Amino acid sequence: MQSTPRLFGAGGVVLAGGRSSRMGTPKAALDWHGSTLLYRTTALLQRAVSGPVVVVSAPGQELPPLPDGVRVVEDPVEGLGPLQGIAAGLQVVGETVPIAFVTSTDLPFLHPRYVHRVMTSMDDVEVALPILHDHRQPLAAGYRTELGERATELIEKGARTPGELFAESNVRVLDAAHLLADPVLEHVDPDLASVRNINTAEEYEQARSEPEPEITMHIHGTWMDQGKTRIETVRAANIGSATRTMRIGISAALLVTVNSEKVAKEPDVPLFQGDSVAILTSNVGV
Repeated sequence: MQSTPRLFGAGGVVLAGGRSSRMGTPKAALDWHGSTLLYRTTALLQRAVSGPVVVVSAPGQELPPLPDGVRVVEDPVEGLGPLQGIAAGLQVVGETVPIAFVTSTDLPFLHPRYVHRVMTSMDDVEVALPILHDHRQPLAAGYRTELGERATELIEKGARTPGELFAESNVRVLDAAHLLADPVLEHVDPDLASVRNINTAEEYEQARSEPEPEITMHIHGTWMDQGKTRIETVRAANIGSATRTMRIGISAALLVTVNSEKVAKEPDVPLFQGDSVAILTSNVGV
């Protein structure tokens, strides 16, 4: 599977606030195969973009642990809807990069290749807005970070929805045909489940019950194991799940790479459909 390079000059914004009234509990801390939804989403963006990744939280909101390097910014005013969170996040990320992918914490099937396809579709527009499954996807879209200031001005005039920002911006609409013209995305996410969110406990349980991503594991032994190699296709949502499936303790790993890029030896490191994971270990188990 072709790897997806990080997008240079791009950042990421994750909205972690919201009342989660239909879920009944904050979505950010919901378990996702041993990690949390918020950890998975922020780590995904760190893999997809080279610039900063920012979490926008509600005032006083308690968040679960996050990957190193992720910055948390409090929404200055609670209850003003997603446009306020978008504005706050874009203004912070805009200190460093000109574009950002904006998402929410409740898209557990979001794939890095989807982020790549959206962001490389921006060209000279201000918003790359997917319209999928008969809905706009403002929280799975690309934005010019300069729009943070415009959004703030609109909020001061009473605006509350992303649609009111789009009405004042240069928007490129992305449909399924455009997104799936990328053969890699068409292979790893043909149904564009990347934009599938979870709003109720029933939707969450259904999503948790579905198969984890299919990945390829390459377990390489050291010279002490006479260079033995074990290769298997498994299903795993993160490194911890993958190593448990392969019956290897993460502490035994000497080196871990995902798609040939070195990653931290942490169980929460997320994995996605089509990934190739290589582990050098002194306990190859073959």
